[in-house]
Amino acid sequence: MSSAGERSEYLCIGCPLGCRLEVEEDASGQVEVRGNSCKRGLEFARQEHADPRRMVATTVRVEGGRWARLPVRTREAVPKAQVLPLCRALHAITVEAPLAMGTVVLSNALGTGVDVVASRDMPSKD
Repeated sequence: MSSAGERSEYLCIGCPLGCRLEVEEDASGQVEVRGNSCKRGLEFARQEHADPRRMVATTVRVEGGRWARLPVRTREAVPKAQVLPLCRALHAITVEAPLAMGTVVLSNALGTGVDVVASRDMPSKD
């Protein structure tokens, strides 16, 4: 979380425009955003300044599957500080085939309330 009286700059990823955003927070905690061309930029800047979050996409090991690795992703963004610990936790997971796309591989990942799900079907070995 950012501290009061701080000025930060971000490159917006809310839409294809990629606006350069400037966020300033005064001593009273009021946040002012400049440089956004759309509402998504305003929301992105406020979220990034207060509580940066990221989606995570990686792979996990598979036993008995057609392929050795299963692509997985978070259903929602997780706190940025949890990205590396989550990747480490997923590295330690092994799932059993068959699995359908959308199957929860890790529920409530690291206590974030966010599930990690399979990004594709994983059939069993033929």
